[in-house]
Amino acid sequence: MTASMTAYQELERRYARIAAIGDALGILGWDTQTMMPVGSNDGRAEQTAALSVVAHELATDPRIGAWLAEAESDGGLDPWRKANLREMRSRYLHATAVPADLVEATSRAISVCDMTWRTARAESDFKMLLPSLTEVLARVRECSEAKAAAMGLSPYDTMLDQHDPGARAERIDALFDDLAAFLPGLIERVLEKQAREPEVLRPEGTFPVEAQRALGEKLMRQAGFDFDRGRLDVSLHPFCGGATDDVRLTTRYDEADVTKALMAVMHETGHALYEQGRPRAWIRQPVGESRGMAVHESQSLMVEMQACRSPEFLSYLGPVVREAFGGSGPAWEVDNLRRLYTHVERGFIRVDADEVTYPAHVILRYRLEKAMVGGDLALKDLPGAWNEGMRELVGVVPPDDRQGCLQDIHWPSGGWGYFPSYTLGAMTAAQLFDAANRADPEIKPALARGDIGPLVRWLRANVHEKGCLYASGDELLTAATGRALDASVFKRHLEARYLGS
Repeated sequence: MTASMTAYQELERRYARIAAIGDALGILGWDTQTMMPVGSNDGRAEQTAALSVVAHELATDPRIGAWLAEAESDGGLDPWRKANLREMRSRYLHATAVPADLVEATSRAISVCDMTWRTARAESDFKMLLPSLTEVLARVRECSEAKAAAMGLSPYDTMLDQHDPGARAERIDALFDDLAAFLPGLIERVLEKQAREPEVLRPEGTFPVEAQRALGEKLMRQAGFDFDRGRLDVSLHPFCGGATDDVRLTTRYDEADVTKALMAVMHETGHALYEQGRPRAWIRQPVGESRGMAVHESQSLMVEMQACRSPEFLSYLGPVVREAFGGSGPAWEVDNLRRLYTHVERGFIRVDADEVTYPAHVILRYRLEKAMVGGDLALKDLPGAWNEGMRELVGVVPPDDRQGCLQDIHWPSGGWGYFPSYTLGAMTAAQLFDAANRADPEIKPALARGDIGPLVRWLRANVHEKGCLYASGDELLTAATGRALDASVFKRHLEARYLGS
């Protein structure tokens, strides 16, 4: 066996161990949000911290650098192993570029800011958050500058790359500028159209949690979720987590509203199907992971927005929901259900936004965080810049900081560079759905029968099973659809669904 192959095997063993620790942290994280007794918080913090330290030590071992150099000299590796080395190299650069003392200082700053944010948000007081958020931004900048020197990227691009390898601000600027020029006019036209339609009625009654859960699980099975390798539970905020071959979804139920939990379940099911469909041969290697957060978000939006909110699927879902809860009357008719699930409304809160206004919320955050990182926007001026951006993009101005710049936890918790993934994911979902339907004309007729299987099979072959074989989401999308990401397909989708054009 050659030295380069021996080095490669050492790397595979090392990253398989890191993946196993990540799986353990995933289950602990799920348990923290769903099952853990309140009094166990301190012990859980110790457990997660200990495992995180072990994983970091394994990931920053200087021998990895030597093994990578040796393995990369082997010109005979197949495409999957070459891609695996590329992903290992990227992870090693991100892990080793930042000095340990800066990692520790950043973690401390985030812990303080995270707790301060909770109080500041409740009291709608941005000035209360400003000192600790200033400290977080300073530390985050230092980390990104250290990575920029090691990776040959701009500081903000290193933040993007951490969440979406290959994502660059210049490319996102062009995509988002195109969309931002389109959205205000679209929102106005959609609202005008809605005003001419019958009022949307919300089904009234008491909707038992068990009945909602049973219906959600039925739809999950129809989408192909494997309950032998995953489960559905309850948490304060819906999420998809867990571990390899142990995917944990959560949702939350409201017995006075039958509509919210169902779509939340299907959103998380999209994430879960991606996790369950990753390439088996590489399941505990970097190349077997998902291809970044934008692609991951595209899979949740593919199931929830493209499939389950489509007119075809809603024509199936209406009678099913009516039967499950014994509903009757105009609120339970398919046409009302369609308008309910595609209702557009200007609002202050991103997480409550509809498919049309949501991208505007994300574009605003992207522009603001890039300006703050680059020093073009002082943190003290964030509330005013936020309100002006909301007026321009969404058409409303928040009445206070709680409904404005304090609503998201991302920046206080150190999640800089993450926001673009949401709308890049929506655009990616539209482009993938368009390509899937061109490749398989039976997808939409199947949705009208409640069968999401044909769509998921196409996604398995073109997205899930590809792992990180391609270096970026754009490369994966080009292979799957024939072109890189652009805004045109997403814009056509929004016009067709919300204007009937």
